[in-house]
Amino acid sequence: METSLFGLEDRVVIVTGGGRGIGRTYSEALGVVGAKVIVADIYFESAEEVVATIVAKGGEALAIAVDISNEEQTLEMARKSKECFGKIDGLVNNASLMSALPRQPWDRIEIEEWDRVMAVDLRGLFLCCRAVVPVMSETRSGRIVNISSTRVFEGTPNRLHYTTAKAGVIGFTRALAREVGDLGIGVNVVAPGLTQSDTQVASSEKGYLNDDYDQGRVFKRPQIPEDLVGAVLFLLSGASEFMTGQLLNVDGGRSMY
Repeated sequence: METSLFGLEDRVVIVTGGGRGIGRTYSEALGVVGAKVIVADIYFESAEEVVATIVAKGGEALAIAVDISNEEQTLEMARKSKECFGKIDGLVNNASLMSALPRQPWDRIEIEEWDRVMAVDLRGLFLCCRAVVPVMSETRSGRIVNISSTRVFEGTPNRLHYTTAKAGVIGFTRALAREVGDLGIGVNVVAPGLTQSDTQVASSEKGYLNDDYDQGRVFKRPQIPEDLVGAVLFLLSGASEFMTGQLLNVDGGRSMY
């Protein structure tokens, strides 16, 4: 039994891309509040490390290797999650192809690279939802949290395929919310600003993460992964029970939407 409206105790939540970067922060935070966490990541060793951290703190977690652009692997992710914990209450669609992408003008993007971004960031989103919704429908409840980006509002250049995909996440969220609402499943989206995760820092050329960007925020400091945890946990909890198809923008007030 949950101890509060915001409680996530014993809820079973999948976090895709949960082994590294911001996804790791989501996974570990869910473990701290008592959720049973499925850390799903293409980098299985990273997922195992996160599981070990959660278990060491008294939580329950399972590592699953998954390429979210592969239908068979997403179905297996859902199957293993249910087999281990008996149900699926939440899905955080965090995995995306971004940090490995070079920043370059739109007309230099190779077609193969464009297609790969769409395969991961949009088809992967679709496949993960299609895999878990049948399990969620068994209990006529569930919370799906998709991750977009404030690049959509700012029109940030030089990763046009990524910005385009993240705009698609918002439309996908709104339409899916209407299609699965009768099943008792809520679907919402969080749009983070430029966040200094370890993967973002590692992939950013010198000078990209600078104080000039932060001065455009209302809260004039760098955004860190922990700044996103509250919004994601809120949308997974009973406190957001009557919210669906909605967008939460979390960027320190740089964009107001």
